[in-house]
Amino acid sequence: MRQAHFERLHRPGWNAFQHSLLALEKGRRQDAAADRFPADYRRLCHHLALAESRGYSRQLVDELRNLATRGHQQLYRHRSLLMAKVLGFITGGFPRLVRAERGVVTCAFALFFGALLLTAAWVVLFPEAVHAIVPPEQLSEMEAMYDPDETGHGRFARRGSDTDWSMFGFYIMNNIGIAFQTFASGLLLGLGSLFFLLFNGITIGAIAGHLTAIGYHQPFWSFVIGHGAFELTAIALAGAAGLKLGVSLIAPGHRTRLRSLQHAATRAIRLVAGAALFLLVAAFIEAFWSSTQTFDVAFKYAIGALLWLLVGLYLGFAGRSRATE
Repeated sequence: MRQAHFERLHRPGWNAFQHSLLALEKGRRQDAAADRFPADYRRLCHHLALAESRGYSRQLVDELRNLATRGHQQLYRHRSLLMAKVLGFITGGFPRLVRAERGVVTCAFALFFGALLLTAAWVVLFPEAVHAIVPPEQLSEMEAMYDPDETGHGRFARRGSDTDWSMFGFYIMNNIGIAFQTFASGLLLGLGSLFFLLFNGITIGAIAGHLTAIGYHQPFWSFVIGHGAFELTAIALAGAAGLKLGVSLIAPGHRTRLRSLQHAATRAIRLVAGAALFLLVAAFIEAFWSSTQTFDVAFKYAIGALLWLLVGLYLGFAGRSRATE
């Protein structure tokens, strides 16, 4: 292909790419075709390679190389900004948000953990009560999973041939499904989130109390104490986000209900994003640490207690310094 035809064919695209570059370099991201920028950049690099391989004029090659260099700088500059925002959210933004939403967070924690602890104590004191809460099939499955005589060395025997990585994926899907259900049902004036917080708390508490009462406490608690710090906290936080949606619909204030919901959703979705990060950590711990029996039980309890302490310190104190802001 002759250079003149090559330029006529692709010049409009180069001009559009240069327009996007100028907007990005001036900080006007909204004026740039930011969603198409990576694809346009790759196309320009391809045209540069063609121009060089075909021996086109030095002027054209230098022009395309200059555009490619500037495009590379903007592409990775904005990727770095995005990464900085993500890291800023993790190191300070999320815990600050949790503290700022202490009203719904405290309510969700009281409902979930209160139901869990009270139900566990009730079932320990009155063992037959568990049959009114947990279906027989689920109860039998839990008993088989945490039977001290069935759990072998290394990993829990009932895991079978599944790998740690496959279980990691399973835990992510299962936990995020529960958290999303608890959050999204808040659109039902908060009643859905209220129900799932209580339901999950009562169910988990009943199973914990039952396994403790029948003497299966060691395999059960040594398994759940590690990942429970992140997983249970995440479920409560997802419930808090759902309650925030419900409150915005019940008490919209001076806004319309739609505007109130939109305003609440911006913060509620960030709460859920943080909860999802917690669930990712919980799934990793559950897949690669919780099920191992290589270490002494006392050591696993110590690590579990440390993880609970770290979660509490993170939510309570992270992001308070000016450096994290």
